[in-house]
Amino acid sequence: MNNIYVERTKKFNENAYKAHGIKAQRRYPNEEFCRFMGRNFLDKDIDFESRRKIKILETGCGSGANLWMVAKEGFDAYGIDLSEEGLILAQQSLKKHGVQANLSAQNMCSLNFANDYFDAVVDVFSSCCLNKEQGNHYLKCVQRVLKPGRFFFSYFPAKRSDAYQFPKGSRFIDSDTLEALTREDAPFYTEHPFRFMHPREYEQMLIDYGFEIQYLEIIEKTYRDQKEKFSLIVIEAKKK
Repeated sequence: MNNIYVERTKKFNENAYKAHGIKAQRRYPNEEFCRFMGRNFLDKDIDFESRRKIKILETGCGSGANLWMVAKEGFDAYGIDLSEEGLILAQQSLKKHGVQANLSAQNMCSLNFANDYFDAVVDVFSSCCLNKEQGNHYLKCVQRVLKPGRFFFSYFPAKRSDAYQFPKGSRFIDSDTLEALTREDAPFYTEHPFRFMHPREYEQMLIDYGFEIQYLEIIEKTYRDQKEKFSLIVIEAKKK
């Protein structure tokens, strides 16, 4: 991952955590991630004793809004993030909920874990900070650390979003990625790269890296009294 963009992403998030603390991000799990967990892991036949053997990694876990739920449900939870400030907040959140997780400051383009280690790798609005080349490398790493037959889940910006269609001053660093998301009336603001994909592009990338698609949907949201459209890809794949 380009060191300039790594430092820019880390600095942006650490400044937000320092300024706003836990309020810098949401406090509760992403709804589509909850649905993924329900489809695959929260079956009544999987008891808590069995759940302890199921390893789930969130890449870009931030302040732990998804991770505490994973741990609370009895799974072996792991979280990585560039921001040590975010991980401090994640640790506080886990403690508040009376649970534990394995946290480490890591670049998601490395994933310093053994091959075939995890039962699920989760990306909720995080790998979109990587440009196209880096995003491809990230998926290679995800494929490597997942056990065969296990799951990758991603919640990712779609190109039909107005933020991609009408960037207004934010320059593209490749066909998918804006250098930053700085349009004042956009629903999100970043000072680091922000990437979008078409659903079928994402599907084909995962197929190329040895995955089978299990679930693919689009979530449409509006902002500013329905003037601004933002679309999100919800995709779930299984490693062959």
